[in-house]
Amino acid sequence: MKVTKYEHSTLLVSIGDDNLIVDPGIYLSLADFSRVLAVVITHEHQDHWSPDQLNRILERSPDARILGPAGVAKAAADFEVEVVKAGDTIELGPFSLTFFGEKHAVIHESIPVPDNVGVLINDELYYPGDSFTIPDVAVGTLAAPLAAPWLKIGDAMDFVLAVAPERAFYAHDMTLSVAGKTSHIERLQWATEQGEGIFHALEVGESLDV
Repeated sequence: MKVTKYEHSTLLVSIGDDNLIVDPGIYLSLADFSRVLAVVITHEHQDHWSPDQLNRILERSPDARILGPAGVAKAAADFEVEVVKAGDTIELGPFSLTFFGEKHAVIHESIPVPDNVGVLINDELYYPGDSFTIPDVAVGTLAAPLAAPWLKIGDAMDFVLAVAPERAFYAHDMTLSVAGKTSHIERLQWATEQGEGIFHALEVGESLDV
């Protein structure tokens, strides 16, 4: 299974010619994804999905399924969204998806807290969306959030320490400058290594075979 990091929150997961896309948001530049079996949208915020991105994907893969929590189905009412929730498992070709969690991390008490699901792909790759939901299973590879309005780096470090993955890389990074990004990466690398895991600082377009 190959995992390729794209801008911010977008991941491309590939097995052979079959592809799965996670969170194609507004920061994603033009990318020609093809043979897409499904798109997973963890929650409704625009940095994790947009109508333009979905339309681009569906133009090339019209049979691609769109999966997300109830809040995504409401926000993306012009698309056919299959609602998923914690505890659901869906089989899609070579992919097995298991969902965890219910809500986005709190940004501020004045801001509504949307639905959010984390997704575990093939019992290996876990991406929590915008949450600190810890799955009750072992995680081989963790896509760990690096920076966000709802996150301080200490919380992200504690999340990585709690999950204790075999390997990790960062996601959700477009809110940082180069200097800030480097500083945060070093801290997540430290947290990963405490559990004897290996941290991979994937840049946009770089992949990891897991």
